[in-house]
Amino acid sequence: MFIDYAKIFVQAGQGGSGCVSFHRAKFVDKGGPDGGDGGRGGSIIIKTNRHLRTLQDYTYRKEYKAQRGQHGMGSTRHGKSGKDITLEVPLGTLIRDAESAEIIADLIGDNQECILARGGRGGKGNARFATSTHQSPREWEVGAPGQKRWIELELKLIADIGLVGLPNAGKSTLLSVISAARPRIADYPFTTLTPNLGIVHYRDYQSFVVADIPGLIEGAHQGKGLGHQFLRHIERTRALAYLVDCMDEDIRKTFKILHNELKRYSPLLVKKPSMIVLTKHDLHTGRTHQLQMKNSLPLIEISAINGFHIPELLEAFQHLISQALVLEEATD
Repeated sequence: MFIDYAKIFVQAGQGGSGCVSFHRAKFVDKGGPDGGDGGRGGSIIIKTNRHLRTLQDYTYRKEYKAQRGQHGMGSTRHGKSGKDITLEVPLGTLIRDAESAEIIADLIGDNQECILARGGRGGKGNARFATSTHQSPREWEVGAPGQKRWIELELKLIADIGLVGLPNAGKSTLLSVISAARPRIADYPFTTLTPNLGIVHYRDYQSFVVADIPGLIEGAHQGKGLGHQFLRHIERTRALAYLVDCMDEDIRKTFKILHNELKRYSPLLVKKPSMIVLTKHDLHTGRTHQLQMKNSLPLIEISAINGFHIPELLEAFQHLISQALVLEEATD
């Protein structure tokens, strides 16, 4: 099951309290203070793992509480710190405070981590309060509470090329042909309900990642047809390929629907390097060139069934990725 959103509660451990103690030994009736400090409470840490693909684990367990610190002891023995808890998430996970909506971290690198809730500081024992004028202190501190809050986790897939199209435009078929991915394929709309990633091996050991985004419908930017859940994954892609079925009655209108839905969701999406891919050339009717004449984006007709123009398509994808990398370097 592909899960790309979760809301969890995290609570770091409280610090251990300091100890009130005085040194006692044979022939020493009234030794000085030797109460140790309490240990630090455990923290909640989140870390990326490139082998993970979904946030499914966080649908079964919603609360995570770290261990509290151990209390201080006599003989100036400090309490042990509580154990940290490390939560693992896929690359591309956005972390947000559920109350304030503040973005805490955007984790896109492997083994990248941040602290969600910091453990409480341990309290001081009475040995810390001794001075030349106050040699028998009985003061001590309670351990500080750990941070706690509700956190939202939102996964946005990271890919080089995002395949965008209406339901049944041939996205899954294309992905299955150019990569080892095996998405569900059928001749009816909404076969794909979750994004699929495929690694495309291209020429001399080069490769890039293509994402098959579930089909969009008009009104997707308003959440229709699970639009928001699908559109969020396009935000991470470097470049876009608009897939249009060459058998559509009005392919220009189909492209405008896709383009407008992306633009209304986020104007930044339509600024990505893009191209138009007319699918199902094996059913070609001769009506498709109207789109090429009226749009400045690169266009190619393909058939995933018989392999028509597939090598040329991969060449075009590689060119789009190169464009995107140049833009990324320019904005860094």
